[in-house]
Amino acid sequence: MPLLVFQLQAPLSAWGDTAVGEYRPSHDYPGISTLVGLLGAALGLRREDEAAHAALRDAYGYAVGLQSSGKLLRDYHTAQVPSQASLKKRPHASRRDELAIPRHDLNTILSTRDYRQDAGFLVAVQAGDDSPYSLATLGDALRKPRFVLYLGRKACPPGAPLHPQLIEAVTAEQAFDSYLARLTEAIAKLDGSTHVASHELPLPVERIAWGKGIAVGLAPDLTVTRKDRPLRRTGWQFGDRSEHLALIRKEA
Repeated sequence: MPLLVFQLQAPLSAWGDTAVGEYRPSHDYPGISTLVGLLGAALGLRREDEAAHAALRDAYGYAVGLQSSGKLLRDYHTAQVPSQASLKKRPHASRRDELAIPRHDLNTILSTRDYRQDAGFLVAVQAGDDSPYSLATLGDALRKPRFVLYLGRKACPPGAPLHPQLIEAVTAEQAFDSYLARLTEAIAKLDGSTHVASHELPLPVERIAWGKGIAVGLAPDLTVTRKDRPLRRTGWQFGDRSEHLALIRKEA
């Protein structure tokens, strides 16, 4: 069974979690909304193309291998927001609409945003029967994306090539192992050596998180509910979904 595997590495990343008010937290690892948005940007899909994004959401299965969730970085900055009175009876479907009012009706608030430092992940994608794009097409798009890719926020570009690879494997766990072996070989070729120093080796996968539509080969240690299933990207509406997590227990 073919799986598409690629890496997400960056000095800074932000994986949107449920946000209330001025606080914008980050999850430890990317969810389905992030992955759908990333593939959509690579393919050149417009945000308002709801049907195309829904197909990426429903026609593929996704698994995330956590190599390192990184360290928390909390950023404080100011933001302008309109008063509730100024928005009364005024349509405001976007941030631009909110700010299209007289400046004296804008208030300044302190906003808090969380980032993850030096985090690293692998992503496996399995195509369903009704998938609109082949895995090879998705891989080509990640190599030469139509739109600029970023890891959660525009201030978080990838710190390394995504290096998408098609891998024949029965489960996502096996695909991650094969991918890391290929990546180690690629690093050795770049160095012109058959030996890779330990500090240059890619980190092993410690945990795997996955939803429906992909074979992982592990029994879940935990099942959680995440509110990251994109319903309408133009209106930033998300629904609940079940996600499984399992620790990787390698024999010594």
